[in-house]
This record gives sequence, structure tokens and C-alpha cells, in this order.
Amino acid sequence: MAQTVHTPGTLATPVPWLAAGQAFPPLETAWGQEDPAPGLLAAGATLDVPTLLQAYSLGIFPWFSPGQPVLWWSPDPRMVLQTRYFRLHRSLRQSLLRFSKNPGCEIRFDSAFEQVIEACSGKPRVGQDGTWIVPDMVQAYIALHRAGHAHSVETWVNGELAGGLYCVNLGKMVFGESMFAHQTDASKIALAALLGFCRAQNIPMIDCQQDTRHLASLGAAEISRAEFVLHINRKVKKTAPRWSFEPVYWNEILTAGTPEPQ
Repeated sequence: MAQTVHTPGTLATPVPWLAAGQAFPPLETAWGQEDPAPGLLAAGATLDVPTLLQAYSLGIFPWFSPGQPVLWWSPDPRMVLQTRYFRLHRSLRQSLLRFSKNPGCEIRFDSAFEQVIEACSGKPRVGQDGTWIVPDMVQAYIALHRAGHAHSVETWVNGELAGGLYCVNLGKMVFGESMFAHQTDASKIALAALLGFCRAQNIPMIDCQQDTRHLASLGAAEISRAEFVLHINRKVKKTAPRWSFEPVYWNEILTAGTPEPQ
């Protein structure tokens, strides 16, 4: 029988404690908007590759801080960026044009995954003082990368890593995780490159997990968990693309990105 985690001083339903290899509980049992941590589904289990693959294929992701057990989440609603609704602001369009025409600038996929996730691990998540990408998470996603399911999108300027992001890919579904920038717009350029790649590969949606003002400004919006799960059920069974960036992908963004209103 699964153990449960109680939160003192609350009336929320106890959170199931999962043993290694145990199946996740139904998503509908996750804490709701009136509970202390909306979207919290379970605690425990492990961060090995099979568990992570099962979680993502069900619409679940891990997120926990130092000193906490592994916590698993499935929020409702879910923040997503549908690639056809990407909002290309004028300033970013100008940055992309300069970047795409500069021979010292390039986008690389998966050439420095460990550098990218280490850089991301030093950046606090919105609403937190410390990083959420704890060492166990770093090692887990490095293993997922080596298994072919986690990828980095990297912005390189004059031979130096200027910014980037990492994500998880199952079939025709991409789950965004975190991004960083050492230079102005470097993370936004990486995101635009990912969007161009997704459009070219017929990947219609990127999971953003949680609502932030920055993502909303780029066209991300919330959908119901039920709609999100229905979408990933259809997409994760498709054949995953080959992860490489071609300069022609810029056209997918520069010519099709939703322009910022005048």
C-alpha cells in the first residue's frame, strides 16, 4: 500500500508516496486550485529514465527544491505554446535577423547539453529564491539526454555559448524545461530556433508547464489538463524527429511568426 505525505495545517487530500516502479495515481487526484500546492500529484519514486518517460507520456513532470523528496506535478490548467501562435515581437525579429546573417553566430543542438543544464541550474524558478534544478535533477536529465529523449538548443556567438534551453521530446511532443542567457536575447533566440524546428517538423505544441508573464507575452496560453493529455496521447506515439538545426528553419519564424500588434 502506498504511503501518503501529509501537509500540516491543511485540509488537502494526502499526497501518495510512490515506491520505485509504482504507477502514478490518476491525474484527477492532483491537488486543485484551492489546495496549498495546485497540481501536486505524488511524491517519491525515482528519477530514472523509465520513470521520467512514463511521467512525461502521462502529462506529469518532476519539480522539487533542495531538501524535499521528488515531487510530481500535473497542473490544471496547463501552460502551452502552440507553435502557430508564437508572437514575434519587433525587437526579437530584429535580433533574429542580425543573428541569422552573422557568420559568427549559430544555433547548435545537443553539442553542450551538460553545459546548458548546469547554466540553467543556477537560475531560480519564478516565485522561488533558490534553484529548482537540484543535482539529482541535473544527473537525471543528463541520463535522459544520453538515452536520446532530452535535448539542448544552444545559441553560440563567436565560439562561446551565449544562451540556450533544454527540453524533453517524445514523438511529436516537446516539453520545455528551462533556459538561460549570458547575452541579451540569447535564450529568446534559442526559443525561436526551437519553434522554427518544431514548425518544420510538424510539432504543433510545446509544453511550458506553468504560467509566466514572459511566456504569455510570446503567445503561450493555458489549456485544460484534459485537452493537454488528449493532445500528448496522440503525439507521443509518433516518430520523433532527428534533432539538428538548419538555417532554413529561421524562415518558419521570420515569415510565419505572429507579429506584434502595431
